[in-house]
Amino acid sequence: MVTRILIVDDEPDFIRLLERLIRAEVPLCEVFSAVSGSKALELLGRCEMDVVCLDIRMPDMNGFDVLSYIRSNHPLTTVIMITAYGCIEIAVKAIKEGAYDFITKPLEQDVFLITLKKALERVRLLKENLRLRESIKHYEVFQNIVGASASIRRVFDAIRMVAPTDVTVLIRGESGTGKELVARAIHELSDRRDGPFIPVNCPAVPDQILESELFGYKKGAFTHAVQDRKGLFQEAQKGTIFLDEIGDIPMNIQTKLLRVLQEKEIKPLGDTRTVKVDVRVVASTNQDLEKKIAEGTFREDLFYRLNVVPIFVPPLRERREDIPLLTEHFLKKYAKKFNKPVKTISSEAMKLLMNREWKGNVRELENTIMRGILFSLNEELSPDDLSLETRENSKVSQSRGRYSYEVNNFSYREAKERVLQEFHTQFFGQLLSTTGGNISQAAKLCGLERQALQYILKRYGIQADRYRRDE
Repeated sequence: MVTRILIVDDEPDFIRLLERLIRAEVPLCEVFSAVSGSKALELLGRCEMDVVCLDIRMPDMNGFDVLSYIRSNHPLTTVIMITAYGCIEIAVKAIKEGAYDFITKPLEQDVFLITLKKALERVRLLKENLRLRESIKHYEVFQNIVGASASIRRVFDAIRMVAPTDVTVLIRGESGTGKELVARAIHELSDRRDGPFIPVNCPAVPDQILESELFGYKKGAFTHAVQDRKGLFQEAQKGTIFLDEIGDIPMNIQTKLLRVLQEKEIKPLGDTRTVKVDVRVVASTNQDLEKKIAEGTFREDLFYRLNVVPIFVPPLRERREDIPLLTEHFLKKYAKKFNKPVKTISSEAMKLLMNREWKGNVRELENTIMRGILFSLNEELSPDDLSLETRENSKVSQSRGRYSYEVNNFSYREAKERVLQEFHTQFFGQLLSTTGGNISQAAKLCGLERQALQYILKRYGIQADRYRRDE
């Protein structure tokens, strides 16, 4: 994809300098130029620009007027302001009014290129977010399961196919992938939807209790059995019983469960008679049942009785294109639940969400978004709000007061940027904690002007509101 960059400056020599730099360092780009604000507006009216390098002081109209036009008419365009050295207050004002960053004259070429490349990455993320938001308008929430990826659509198709039948289903997948949602969808789309749906978390029930919970017992069957009690299979009559994580049940109960599947009858503890049950069985596991069969800890005949129709729920790392859809879903869900306004998510935070391993799968993502909505003080969730800046996401860490790097993964500039990010976050975080989020006091303590401190906080994404104390 070709990138369009517009340079707006009333100094032709400066324009030519930036053009040479950009063409040498940025592949697949078209560079446009304008020597005045009015000329820039003409160009912007003809075609969309990805990045605009915009001088603040120009004779016909100043950069702030052009910036205001861009913010109103070209929201995906990223603006880098150009200012004379020493006019930091003006640059800070530009950022407050919507500029992404600024560079100073005389030009430091390395600084400019780093700023430009970050701006281009921001443009890429904004466009990707827009594309994903457009797809969100068309994505499907299928029986509370969110997704549009090919792998999750295969799950939807399997549910639709198997739900109208009465066959036993084995749902396989890692923890947190949504296996119970799949089971509930099968029930809700079946002819048994008016009957009960009884979920059983098999590992959560002690082995010595699980049998009586599933099959019930007669009065006097054991100590404290003072009356007859129905088991969960009887409670699920005319409905569905969901045996979650069935790979954890002991061998003696596996034998009794096999009889239920074969004969459609149970035998309560202490009873001499069997009881017929009309129940559909849906089971799930996150374990390798074939391996357990080889080890002798899971019955092979039970496996084949359960595995009539297998449905595999993919891990989140194999359906990353669903992460923005799930995020949007959870933002709305928990905003409503906690009676808070619906929040958005920053491009930087979304990038981290997309790149994370998500060992806890959808459940981990949901918990992450929920915490962000609970604790964020802003309308837009940042990486800090989601607690995503962990060692997993950053290969620059601090150990025993010194920074260490995986030198094969970063250039000198990248490593330096990461160290600066971590230093500023820690230093100003402690400073703001001391002052309770008071920026004026923090500026005095560290010897900076208030506006300069505000610029640093903005640049490194440090939010003073997070450190304010409730009076």
